[in-house]
Amino acid sequence: MGISFTVLSSGSTGNVTVVRNGETALMIDAGLSAKRIDELLAMRELTGNDIDGILVTHEHSDHIKGLGAMARKYDLPIYANTNTWGAIEKGIGKIPDYNRIIMESGQHRDFGSLRVESFAISHDAAEPVGYNFYDGKEKLCVATDLGYVSDKVRDAISEADVLVLEANHDIEMLRMGRYPWNTKRRILGDMGHLSNEAAGAALSEILTGRTKRTYLAHLSRDHNMMDLAKMSVRCAMEDRGCFFKDSEFKLCDTYYDQPTPWDKLSQLS
Repeated sequence: MGISFTVLSSGSTGNVTVVRNGETALMIDAGLSAKRIDELLAMRELTGNDIDGILVTHEHSDHIKGLGAMARKYDLPIYANTNTWGAIEKGIGKIPDYNRIIMESGQHRDFGSLRVESFAISHDAAEPVGYNFYDGKEKLCVATDLGYVSDKVRDAISEADVLVLEANHDIEMLRMGRYPWNTKRRILGDMGHLSNEAAGAALSEILTGRTKRTYLAHLSRDHNMMDLAKMSVRCAMEDRGCFFKDSEFKLCDTYYDQPTPWDKLSQLS
């Protein structure tokens, strides 16, 4: 069957993604209430009983709000590195030892024919990671909550068929926004969030013709808009000499309040 996925919710209010192939369905983060996650799963004809485990990127509340409740309700294993476990265990409640799985940064784990590989990213968390998913020749990459794209991250996210990449904020909207300066400085820093322009700059360096779609994710509701993000990312790419036609490469939307349609990597066009 190959890889398919849906971004159930993405943004500063909560993040949940489901990746599956014919054998396995995995959830990346659980940053909404269990009730809301169940509602979003139902919109894509899933229930928590269809999920085989939850992969955690880092411990911030918009990524783990419903983690403990989902794990207990559906008896799901949680996969996270040692430092992230240390940061989340007090906040997610009691989890049986058999569902506390350590998956260190840089390691891979096979779930049948679906291989999952984590990679370290830069963010103000204990040990944040992104994830790559492989099935045969297919590759899906999910990379959000990263202050900048390092050489190692660039290598990790390159040559993906589909990429879910953070485009958190418009720099000028953020600078003029209502947040206190310390918060703005954190977001703009190397341990913060990726701006629209930074996302475009990264894409201009990694696109080789294999990546057919990039979903712009984790948009700030206060300091970004989807149309602005797509325009800014495209302009940043073109400023660096990276031009493309929609038939060759597409920038796709994500939403904080509804899931994206199922996207099958085997049906790239």
